[in-house]
Amino acid sequence: MRGRAAAAALTAALTAALALSACGGGGGDDEAASPPELSARGAFIPEPTTADLAAAFLTVENTGGTDDALTSVTSDIAGTIEIHETVDNAMRQVDSLPVPAGGELDLARGGNHLMLMDLTSQPVEGETVALELHFETSDPIALDVPVESATHTGE
Repeated sequence: MRGRAAAAALTAALTAALALSACGGGGGDDEAASPPELSARGAFIPEPTTADLAAAFLTVENTGGTDDALTSVTSDIAGTIEIHETVDNAMRQVDSLPVPAGGELDLARGGNHLMLMDLTSQPVEGETVALELHFETSDPIALDVPVESATHTGE
């Protein structure tokens, strides 16, 4: 009987040890990553050359531990704002763009960007345009974006 009791006690002790090690915060993949922490910088709109169309450029930084995505943008001066991806010098509308954990989404001339369409008024250099960025999981970010010269590059 002693052998069975000892074996049962050993089995119970091993089972408890395994259960505790599986739940312990050993820094493995079981721990939840921190949520996205987004901010925007460097935003500008070049003064448009047409009355109904403008582009916007900016950088969204994510210092959090989880990816997010830019899903839409709104503004009082645009009927529609499209998110555009540029690949191999070809531009196309997309539903969203990723904002990677610990990284950035760069919207820049010649690359990914925002297109403000069906403008209710044409922005002029020196003015600001209110934009609101919407994300998959994070709260919106409201920006007052300066209108710069048509040749401004953001650098």
